[in-house]
Amino acid sequence: MELAQRCLMGDAGALREFVEVYRPAVFALCFRILQHHQDAEDTTQESLVRALRYLKSWDSSQPLTPWVMKIAANRCRTNLGRRSRTPLASQIAEEVAETNEDRHSLGEEIQRALALLVDHQRTCFSLFYENECSVSEIAKLMQVPEGTVKTWLHRGRKQLAQHLRDRGIVPQQRTAGELS
Repeated sequence: MELAQRCLMGDAGALREFVEVYRPAVFALCFRILQHHQDAEDTTQESLVRALRYLKSWDSSQPLTPWVMKIAANRCRTNLGRRSRTPLASQIAEEVAETNEDRHSLGEEIQRALALLVDHQRTCFSLFYENECSVSEIAKLMQVPEGTVKTWLHRGRKQLAQHLRDRGIVPQQRTAGELS
């Protein structure tokens, strides 16, 4: 709150501090959603510039962090929209994925599984597990009902688990007939 007020007054030190404070979380979110380091860097910078530019429109009765993260999530969606209109990018991504079919560590397998999630599920997953946002905060950020967020989280966890089972990382689930 005090940092935002100092930024609004044009304090250069506060502007640097704002970027230092929010950059790591914004970059983590952007990287998780975009799955590309340079795109995440660019979108992080865009997001922070936009947050500072529109700081005067922030409702100071609300927490600042979710507001900044919403801007970042929206910038990521815009970036993904641009990317989807560029078929070459998705074609290159598929080719790279096919050439890297060898086994990886659990962390890399989880990253691979997250990349397979639909954009809104990956965003939701990242906000919940990495940024520790609540379901209601995510619902506000993504402008969807809380029930939708819960559904996306459930489906995302289910798809992640299935991917890990398919890759042999976790054991297959037994059916009721196999248990007896």
